[in-house]
Amino acid sequence: HAFPEPEKQQLWEIINDELQDILKKYSLDFSKEQMKIFNDPIHGHIALHPLLVKITDTPQFQRLRHIKQLGGTYLVYPGASHNRFEHSLGVAYLAGCQVKTLHDNQPELKITKQDFLCVQIAGLCHDLGHGPFSHVFDGLVIPKAKKIKQIRGLPDDIPEKWEHEQMSVLMFDDIVKSLKAENENVLKEHGLDDKDVTFIKELIEGAKDSVAEWKYEGRAEDKSFLYEIVANKQNGIDVDKWDYFARDCHHLGIRNSFDHQRLLKFARVCKINGRNHICFRDKEADNVYDMFRTRYTLHRQAYQHKICNIIEEMFAEALVLADCDLHEEKPEDMLKISEAIKTAEEYSKLTDEIFEQISSSTVDNLKKSRNILEKIVWRKLPKFVGEARLTEKNKSKEDLTETWKATVQKYKPTDPTVSLNAEELPVYVVDLDHGMKDKNPIESVYFYSKRNPNQASTIKEYQLSSFLPKKFNEELVRVYYRRTDDQTAEDKMEEKKKVEEAEKCFQIWCTDNFGLP
Repeated sequence: HAFPEPEKQQLWEIINDELQDILKKYSLDFSKEQMKIFNDPIHGHIALHPLLVKITDTPQFQRLRHIKQLGGTYLVYPGASHNRFEHSLGVAYLAGCQVKTLHDNQPELKITKQDFLCVQIAGLCHDLGHGPFSHVFDGLVIPKAKKIKQIRGLPDDIPEKWEHEQMSVLMFDDIVKSLKAENENVLKEHGLDDKDVTFIKELIEGAKDSVAEWKYEGRAEDKSFLYEIVANKQNGIDVDKWDYFARDCHHLGIRNSFDHQRLLKFARVCKINGRNHICFRDKEADNVYDMFRTRYTLHRQAYQHKICNIIEEMFAEALVLADCDLHEEKPEDMLKISEAIKTAEEYSKLTDEIFEQISSSTVDNLKKSRNILEKIVWRKLPKFVGEARLTEKNKSKEDLTETWKATVQKYKPTDPTVSLNAEELPVYVVDLDHGMKDKNPIESVYFYSKRNPNQASTIKEYQLSSFLPKKFNEELVRVYYRRTDDQTAEDKMEEKKKVEEAEKCFQIWCTDNFGLP
């Protein structure tokens, strides 16, 4: 049939409109939007979509300006004064770069504008849940508070493994709520709905396991690769790390040998065991390995630095001593700390500024906390006695403390004027690895080849450099000299002698327990 001209015209217009709709859906062209440009020291000038800017302009997000990215590390590395705020912008930007690269190289993935926005928003909001001094809060304060609640028989509703990601999700919900209160259609205007909100929250937590059955609601299984961009639970390669490696190295003054921009260019989605995963070009294996090595170096030199760690322990102690929720009567003049994780509203008030709050307080109930913070300011820190690598796995901190106590009691000081007391010589255990406990992380990364870009496999043993370590994690045990009483009078000489004796004792303990120190 030949259609009459007017009908032909009409049909053509319908087809044209539908094509335009399809193009719009799968195009990542945001030229109509008023993008905002940020000048970032790490990534240069980055453009953020107006919806992301709306999210950043909320109290819940601005709070991140008051949380140090590296907590106590700033007290050892004077350049490390950067905050979670700028890291979050960087992660949003890199998440966008990753999605755009995949979209441009593999249109068959059918990545939509909505996918792009959701992944960027997840990158932006993934750290909303961090507490004072970042990992000090979820790594030290909350576990200590939980223990004390149990010991004191107080009602304990702190989740078994409380992590900041859970809080990020709560805070994100709160942001959505407050944006919707201002404008009911704030998400709709950018083509997002409730399913997308669920998707963003799933992205923040990361897709935990590679189970046979797909159990996520935000996107169907063919989009599984999107879950590996912000928080990659498969192998730890994600844009969150890419940003903090570059940013932390920049501020710490440590060289970063890992080049994330190069890895970005060589990322591709391949099907592995029936599911889409992000893979890298085979020749980039060394660069990927460099990435894990960078992580280890940063932990060894900065995050787990012996002085940073002890300062963070002291900060955590000060917070626990200031927490009103660890007392039956919840004293008014103490601070709401461990209970603040229950609501976004209370949690929003918790930032690094809590330390100023404690320091400048005058109430008796916060005296112990104040004293600890004062010690940090005056740099009256515990003295480092020694460190050894644990040779046997699974020696618990309790076991180590026991054998250490016994060694201290048996020890005959070479200087008769000195006596050692195990109470003043606490033991700390530090875990260092390449991101996957004792596994070689590169064994969980898939690579494709030039000739076969759609098939990926893990790298073969014989393709890897023989310089790689045989072991991928180590535990360090550290002992400090920490006076229990507050006698300020112990003179420098006396302290020096004590630390020297403790060192000798430590050497004996190492030889007896771990072979060589």
